[in-house]
Amino acid sequence: MAGRVALRALRALHTLQPLHGVTPTCLLAALLEVPAVLLPVGRALHLSPALCAGHNKWSKVKHIKGPKDEQRSRLIMKFAMMIKVAVKEGGANPDRNVNLANIVEQCKNRNVPKASIETAIKNAEKGKAASPHMFEARGPAGCFLLIEVLSDQVTRSRQDIKRVLTKNGGMLSQGVSGNFSKRGVVVIPSQNITLEQALELAIEAGAEDVEETADEDDAPILQFICDTAHLWKVQASLQQLGMQVRSMESEFVPRILLSLDEDQLEAASTLIEALSDVPDVVRIWDNIQVPS
Repeated sequence: MAGRVALRALRALHTLQPLHGVTPTCLLAALLEVPAVLLPVGRALHLSPALCAGHNKWSKVKHIKGPKDEQRSRLIMKFAMMIKVAVKEGGANPDRNVNLANIVEQCKNRNVPKASIETAIKNAEKGKAASPHMFEARGPAGCFLLIEVLSDQVTRSRQDIKRVLTKNGGMLSQGVSGNFSKRGVVVIPSQNITLEQALELAIEAGAEDVEETADEDDAPILQFICDTAHLWKVQASLQQLGMQVRSMESEFVPRILLSLDEDQLEAASTLIEALSDVPDVVRIWDNIQVPS
């Protein structure tokens, strides 16, 4: 909440020049009615809670951290699934398929071998007629889960997912999707980017919000949240501002976050890991607030 207020406040101050040595940080502190020393100028600010499921949100939970080799193998497998979805929806030519081009760029940024990318595209063209589906579920403590699958047998996928949910304290549940909104997310590295710089970047790029988090290798990143219709505009703006865009995609952002205690968090991580191992599962979104 404070982050959104800060962003709005700095938008209002954006056209103002420092007066008699008063910096934008001090002005922002005054508007927020907090001491300026409490604003972490030396590092990026958490301008919003951990909104997006993905990146390394769960990497610090011991039950799913796992060996690096296993993580990488799973990452490549999931990218292959995402490529398959993109090819089914828009064809195998990245020059004519924006979604596929973006996923291929993400693969390159994560050092996925070129041969693996090309193989995934070829397999997607030759594979069985599969289509994407979304399953809604609840997990431990009533947390919300959206489970995206790519399957040529939806009934089989549903049974596999239901079995994993039942075994791990979850269940299929209609109406969960209403607790998420589809938003555009543009990711850049956040090394050496200060609070004021992060706010300025959000303003200049036309983003609605910005979040500090980390990727699967624990490297700090910034996620710029925007309307899906403005995804390409925000990406282009950040690039024009000299930022290296690592990825951009549409994600399901939870409207309300749920805090879990330690036991519930471990149970949720175990469930999400088990769901991720289901062959047809592409991605999972949740509304769980993981402690930093």
